[in-house]
Amino acid sequence: MKLTFIGANHEVTGSCHYLEVGKTKVLVDCGMEQGNNPYQNAELPVGYNEIDYVLLTHAHIDHAGMLPWIYARGFKGRIITTYATEDLCSIMLIDSAHIQEMEAEWKNRKAKRAGRMEVEPLYTQEDAEGVLELFEGVAYGQVFKVNENLTLRFTDVGHLLGSASIEVWATENGITKKIVFSGDIGNKNKPLIRNPQYIDEADYVVMECTYGNRRHKQGVSHIPQLASIIQRTLDRGGNVVIPAFAVGRTQELLYMIRHIKEEGLVTGHPNFDVYVDSPLAVEATHVFKMNMTECYDEETKALVERGINPIDFPGLKLSVSSEESKNINFDPSPKVIISASGMCDAGRIRHHLKHNLWRPECCVVFAGYQAEGTLGRLLTDGASDVKLFGEEIQVKAEIVQLEGISGHADKDGLLAWLLAFKKHPSYVFTVHGDEENCTAFTSVLTDQLGYEARAPYSGSQFDLAKGCWIKLTEPVLVDRQTAARRKATGVYTRLVEAGQQLMEVIRRNQEGANKDLIRFTEQIQALCEKWDR
Repeated sequence: MKLTFIGANHEVTGSCHYLEVGKTKVLVDCGMEQGNNPYQNAELPVGYNEIDYVLLTHAHIDHAGMLPWIYARGFKGRIITTYATEDLCSIMLIDSAHIQEMEAEWKNRKAKRAGRMEVEPLYTQEDAEGVLELFEGVAYGQVFKVNENLTLRFTDVGHLLGSASIEVWATENGITKKIVFSGDIGNKNKPLIRNPQYIDEADYVVMECTYGNRRHKQGVSHIPQLASIIQRTLDRGGNVVIPAFAVGRTQELLYMIRHIKEEGLVTGHPNFDVYVDSPLAVEATHVFKMNMTECYDEETKALVERGINPIDFPGLKLSVSSEESKNINFDPSPKVIISASGMCDAGRIRHHLKHNLWRPECCVVFAGYQAEGTLGRLLTDGASDVKLFGEEIQVKAEIVQLEGISGHADKDGLLAWLLAFKKHPSYVFTVHGDEENCTAFTSVLTDQLGYEARAPYSGSQFDLAKGCWIKLTEPVLVDRQTAARRKATGVYTRLVEAGQQLMEVIRRNQEGANKDLIRFTEQIQALCEKWDR
């Protein structure tokens, strides 16, 4: 009875844990790494064709995104998850495969021109369609026996529609141990979905600590704030542009706008139009509508019982085709536009920013965290101009960030979830947090609260029957090839492109006046001195 840590160890993405109970081999989550994770993940100790089950906590790509990849490499077992997660994966994995194929096609066009070898997509839509055949949905709260080694229950953890903590009763040689995998623990009092449901008993707990060293801003009411933004923007004849993640955040915004419209919190603009311009968001919105009874909180269920769709209202327009998307900005009437991606680094939102950023009557509203180096972060940090589709765009629109919106529990929320256990588990394993957060949160558990706890590195292995470590690994930094690949898909690319743009500017100024060239040279040298460290 062994637990091996594979992904999201001292890192936030790529969640994956390997559980071996008797002859049964299980993965808990199979997520894609996103961003520049610093550590190399250990190899799975068995072949993918040997895995019997994947237990999936929720549909986000950093937990589910490698399922088509392992399918293409021999996995043909069962994927057990909640009904809503199954529904969301049916659109998100296909969308992810489409992105992989499009990126490979773009890279290969460049490679062909440069005489380099072509690359294969990480996986294909055919792989995604194949793995979706292996899904098996279950209801929240249902205790069921999978085989002689495993009994399971999925408990709503309030992070995303369908998200769950997974209780696993593992039996081997007459010994039974209960392991709880937290999944991503949700923030309280979110629109639509329930607060995290607590579990009161476990021998071992594997828990996330994304915000293990952070507290969210409290007492913020987003509906009045959003209503005020919409009111003043429409009053001056502008558009409200909201970059939002297609699954989860978009539906929360629709819930808030429905409330704003129903309560008449925006006046003088009857039935103002609200566009959702993202094919994935449109499909996800339909999935939210399909899972009202199973996943919604009591307030939202009461709306449904009154015949009110909580994420639908007069003036809502769902845009799917490219032509529909283009026409949004040809319509001169003031409106609200919700579009992906949430950090503005891809997708249709960039077209809407191109058409609206330069207009002082418009407003761009950020409803989520903006990572360092993204276009969204540049705008929230006060950039005076940005480059979109090769064109310099002045930032004249009002830029607003809604504070305190998060799908993850903060430090207090994480502790509340853990302290709900009636007695201390024998051991707590902290995962899904960066170096700072998992280290700080683990220290709180051990030094202040008296838990046996550790944040293991990838490849570490624990004997659940004996309650001891089989192997504790040291961190392995990614090799140069992997680091280069990650840089090529991340923020580093923006830096390289900026450097190339600078060289073009230098060439165009070859015939410039000497005094201008001297000043330009001094500015570049000052910049180099600042960053040459």
